[in-house]
Amino acid sequence: MRITFGAAVLLCMSVFTAVPTQGQQKGQYMPGQQGLNAGVLPDPGFTYANMTINYSSDTLKNASGNTVPLVGSYDIWAVANVFYYVPKFKVLGAKLAVMAAPTFANGSLTLGALNLPNLALNAGGVGLADTWVQPATLGWNLKRVDVYVGYAFMAPTGRYTPGASDNVGSGYWGNNMITGSTFYLTKNKGTTANLFTDWEFHGSKTTGRGTNATPGQAFTTEWGLGQVLPLKKGFSRLLQLGLIGYDQWQVSDNGGLASPNIPASALPHYSVHAIGLQTNFILPAKALNFFFKFEDEYRAFARPEGRTFVFGGSYTLRIPKLKPQTP
Repeated sequence: MRITFGAAVLLCMSVFTAVPTQGQQKGQYMPGQQGLNAGVLPDPGFTYANMTINYSSDTLKNASGNTVPLVGSYDIWAVANVFYYVPKFKVLGAKLAVMAAPTFANGSLTLGALNLPNLALNAGGVGLADTWVQPATLGWNLKRVDVYVGYAFMAPTGRYTPGASDNVGSGYWGNNMITGSTFYLTKNKGTTANLFTDWEFHGSKTTGRGTNATPGQAFTTEWGLGQVLPLKKGFSRLLQLGLIGYDQWQVSDNGGLASPNIPASALPHYSVHAIGLQTNFILPAKALNFFFKFEDEYRAFARPEGRTFVFGGSYTLRIPKLKPQTP
């Protein structure tokens, strides 16, 4: 029997958030949200997903990839409520999907110098973060690959005051060109190779020093190799296991001024690389999926180096409903 779970339920939802720390000029997309089934779009109908993301780090890397002698921690919790709509009709032979993801976040940053114990930085914020809106996505279901291309923007709905230590938003608009691909390596579609890409472009923000700065463009890839294992005859319950990872690079200089005397272009480019595991528990007939992901960062430049946990679930109200299969 052919496994058709890829077309039956959304397994990995695109959820996006930005919780920047004071003074950073980094991008808005938080890697670690993709992985397995990166090219799969929901069935026609309405899909809701809840995704919780935690990123934590107690290590800061400099531009050479060496550890900065600081003590402290950087921790973010983000909870995204994702709403997807896929109509029955097709455009250019492809599914049309629209999506919005309002996100609530709680972030904290505590830093101190090892040789200056009286000098410390404490910052953090909680509330509505920036909102990812994906107004146009086209996805094609081919014989051995599911693939989509799309455009999304990040709206600066999170609280942001220049120079404040409790910001939850980034303070600027972002534009993203995204792709997702799932390659089926076996005829029954049980073994997959997956790739997601995001090229993000940023607007300008006002800094706490009376200047304007534009974060440089960023490019992110997320990949995964997965295998489906049936837990019950008839494939009514499926377990999917896989190896996943992400890589993110700043690919252009920052613009504007980081301070009145320092051009933002003088700030070093950041990058990060991670590898980890993902598991999905899938009920295809009920259009339910539950997922858990863990990725550990093994290399970073000019940014924190830490670990990412992601867990949650999704449900699709199919329109029309699937007809029950006859034995």
